[in-house]
Amino acid sequence: MGVSGPRRSPGPPDGGWGWVVLGACFVVTGFAYGFPKAVSVFFRALMRDFGAGYSDTAWVSSIMLAMLYGTGPVSSILVTRFGCRPVMLVGGLLASAGMVLASFATRLLELYLTAGVLTGLGLALNFQPSLIMLGLYFERRRPLANGLAAAGSPVFLSALSPLGQQLLERFGWRGGFLLFGGLLLHCCACGAVMRPPPGPSPRPRRDSAPSGGRTRRRLLDVAVCTDRAFAVYAVTKFLMALGLFVPAILLVNYAKDAGVPDSEAAFLLSIVGFVDIVARPACGALAGLARLRPHVAYLFSLALMANGLTDLSSARARSYGALVAFCIAFGLSYGMVGALQFEVLMAAVGAPRFPSALGLVLLLEAVAVLIGPPSAGRLVDALKNYEIIFYLAGSEVALAGIFMAVATNCCLRRSRDASPSPGTEGGASDTEDAEAEVDSEPLPTSTEEPGGLETLEVPSPGTGPSEPKVEAELGLDSESV
Repeated sequence: MGVSGPRRSPGPPDGGWGWVVLGACFVVTGFAYGFPKAVSVFFRALMRDFGAGYSDTAWVSSIMLAMLYGTGPVSSILVTRFGCRPVMLVGGLLASAGMVLASFATRLLELYLTAGVLTGLGLALNFQPSLIMLGLYFERRRPLANGLAAAGSPVFLSALSPLGQQLLERFGWRGGFLLFGGLLLHCCACGAVMRPPPGPSPRPRRDSAPSGGRTRRRLLDVAVCTDRAFAVYAVTKFLMALGLFVPAILLVNYAKDAGVPDSEAAFLLSIVGFVDIVARPACGALAGLARLRPHVAYLFSLALMANGLTDLSSARARSYGALVAFCIAFGLSYGMVGALQFEVLMAAVGAPRFPSALGLVLLLEAVAVLIGPPSAGRLVDALKNYEIIFYLAGSEVALAGIFMAVATNCCLRRSRDASPSPGTEGGASDTEDAEAEVDSEPLPTSTEEPGGLETLEVPSPGTGPSEPKVEAELGLDSESV
């Protein structure tokens, strides 16, 4: 479905078919974030069958997360070229095929390539396009929409972890992987509903046309890296990713080593999920309040500091009751982080540059994920002690929160005060500025290039930037700003 739908006023509809898109984004987010953690339920069986240590086995989840984040720029380029729907359909097939093939693995290397690389790539090709579509459908209600979509992570985690334990007991890890592969086919159904919003879509500014009079089409806007707000956010996310996922990945095996029965140990992740389910929508609604939305970056930094302090204060937890208390506190702060992280990025760079910014941020996170959990697993193998892991992870996440708050106050706020520009703070009105600029420009003519890509011809070079093309399939322009 293209741009021939019913006309509406400019801007996202904040409802309508957007609620269906939100539901699909809920499912995709649940698989993307919940699945790599739920796979950790199978680690003990994998260690026994392959004679491997925990650090070697933990690479399965780490590679899956690294592919989810590291292929962000690739996903951005594919979405720009082909649109959200076909990319998500292919991603669902790849994610499912990876787990099905992993059920036949005879070596850890084969698990790395199938469950790690293939499934991780498939999840990436679903996750990023779903967030892009969500940003196209919601603007005024965007914090709430982000919070509701992010709630998919705890919901699926609370369901997938006990389900994985039951499948492991009944069918072994091979049968569990096979059935998990079938579940991932639901990502294809989610991709099928990702149609672009009707009416006009956000139209960012284009670069000036070259002397030949033809605009150039960039698939990835790397110029966003020069944006100060983006740089602060990227450093924060890198520090955060070093330690944020470590406690959740180690939690089940930590509890089992402490003498907690397997079923109760797996239920700990469900407790995190149950608290997370409430925390994400509530925090999203809170961030959408008129008084708090301009300060969402500080709310995000507060959530990071709370998560880090939770890890630090719970490093000595040994009893099941203490672990339950940790899970409640961790789920609350983790849910706040999950609900706010993409809202902060959208507010920092604006909707037109969000696809490229998201891809680059996910790439940075991939590097951090490849460092954090495997290093933690190696320390566990060497020291036989989980306490230092919680101290290390908590320090990294708390440092990320402190950096975000200090940099936002000292760098970003002062630069805005020094050069105020109405309508530019947080990127909230990038679309309106771009459309106002387009309205004052001469209308270009369009030509068709081989391969079905439409380009725009400017009537006379040197008269200013050309009007951006509306992507019929994607519903947004990916040109650099």
